[in-house]
Amino acid sequence: MPAKDELARRRYEKLVDRLESLMRAGLKPQYEGYYGQLILGRDDLTEMGGLEDLRRAAREAGGRLGWKVTTRLVDGRLFVLDQREVPEEIERLAGHSTAEAIDRARDEAHRPRLT
Repeated sequence: MPAKDELARRRYEKLVDRLESLMRAGLKPQYEGYYGQLILGRDDLTEMGGLEDLRRAAREAGGRLGWKVTTRLVDGRLFVLDQREVPEEIERLAGHSTAEAIDRARDEAHRPRLT
């Protein structure tokens, strides 16, 4: 294998490892690996390389985590999402957590401010 190809392969493997680490870090343990997502901003995209390589690496990294990966480019950001069907008990837990977060935000917004 030519040195250039070997270097490209090692760069790609490092990219997959980095994306897997970022994806894993964003997971909430209580959701048992479901509801995974990673959002890469414009600066991340510029730093990490070409969009097609990033998408391919994200699919590989997600596969390592058991995700069914889809990617979407929206307004200069790359969204990497786990599209697996979520078990009902995890879906209920996530719905409950979301409702609690909305209640806290609403309560905070309506709390009088001391000036």
